[in-house]
Amino acid sequence: MKCNPIKATMKLTFIFTIVLMSLFWVQENRISAADGWKAGIAKSVITPEKGVWLAGYGSKRAPIGKLHDIWMKALALEDANGKQAVMVTSDFQGVPKIMSDRVFKQVEKQFGLKRDQIMFTFSHNHCGPRLGDDLQDYYPVDEEQVKLVQEYTDQMVIEAVKMVGKALSDLKPAILKQGEGLSTFAVNRRNNREADVPSMRKKGIPLIGPVDHTVPVMTVTRPDGKLAAVLFGYACHPTTMSFTKICGDYPGFAQIEIEKNHPGTTAMFVNTCGGDQNPLPRRKIQLCEKYGHMLATAVEETLNQSLNPISPTLQTAFEIVELPYLKTVTKEDLESAAKTGNRLKKRWAKRLLKKLEAGDKFPASYPYPLHTWKLGKSMLVIGMGAETVVDYALRFKKEFGPGTWVCGYADDMISYIPSRRVWEEGGYEGGSNLYEYGRPAYRWAGDIEILISESIDKLVKKVNE
Repeated sequence: MKCNPIKATMKLTFIFTIVLMSLFWVQENRISAADGWKAGIAKSVITPEKGVWLAGYGSKRAPIGKLHDIWMKALALEDANGKQAVMVTSDFQGVPKIMSDRVFKQVEKQFGLKRDQIMFTFSHNHCGPRLGDDLQDYYPVDEEQVKLVQEYTDQMVIEAVKMVGKALSDLKPAILKQGEGLSTFAVNRRNNREADVPSMRKKGIPLIGPVDHTVPVMTVTRPDGKLAAVLFGYACHPTTMSFTKICGDYPGFAQIEIEKNHPGTTAMFVNTCGGDQNPLPRRKIQLCEKYGHMLATAVEETLNQSLNPISPTLQTAFEIVELPYLKTVTKEDLESAAKTGNRLKKRWAKRLLKKLEAGDKFPASYPYPLHTWKLGKSMLVIGMGAETVVDYALRFKKEFGPGTWVCGYADDMISYIPSRRVWEEGGYEGGSNLYEYGRPAYRWAGDIEILISESIDKLVKKVNE
């Protein structure tokens, strides 16, 4: 049987093309490994060894056992020009300024990273330990508890700095990519009564109010194809549980599942803008595990998609913007509050009255931290302090387009940060509740969204230069 020369030539041409494409792919990845991103990863168990009360809910919750350990993790990045940045994620309820400032100072002293190059995020997990003066008037604490919290906070400062150093020393060639998934368990708690949600879901009645159900995902892969880290986010309070066992709530279960599915990979969670979002229904371990599984599934589905490569350039910017209070409290305001039946408000008022008696003066504003990081041409990370409501994520993603991450709960656990809409509506997140966070005022001024957005616009322009 004679061979058809045309078919033979076509076959050889096809084989030759495949070989060339394979060689090109290998060479491309070698180039990206040599001249592209470097990434370093570190993590540390932060489960307290002593009985530090669990944070949140304003009650005495001494831990009794744990469902799983909780973690602090760091991802160090270095672009092709040697520019570095470190993202710290943690299972803390809130990192106060008096703690994070110490970390930033030590990181700059030991490793030369400026404030714009490090972001310290916390999941806002309510089954994790108290830290520093976060929500200091919230709890009926005693001297022993104050001492335990101080010791634990000091330990975590040391551990955070050490972990950043480990991540920087672990810098190795990496390929970064990003994508986006979807998970629908978060509910706008301002617009849906918690008791009604189960029956509404069962009957198929649509829930109302703004939400952000997107799950942003960034992968860190080594040149050999091994998945080293997955950074992912979601906008929702980790308040499924309110018991006395230590765990990471739904983000903890999600991270554990992802790491189990990908041995050797570090999963890292950031709370995007979940200040007014709750996991509903809640209060059962089965639900906590379910929401963690739903989030992990969204990440897995994203990993199976075609992810967008992130070119190896990095720009970072940072600014403190002063957010004004509507009115700073006076001595008369505090004396009146000290006579109320609200125990939390009484503790707050008495503490601030002592400060006035000592000659202190209350500031008219609070220093609010804002970050922008530009990774490649397609990924913009916005970092915002404290409990930002979902409006901020929706606004900035619309303004700056696909690939924008808007992370709340960064650097400082200050209070709720309402949008103008939420401020006008009032209620828990937008009303007169700043005293719960120890601030010397009841409410923010109504223009804080304008101040924040103006600062973000300026920072985004800076990293886009």
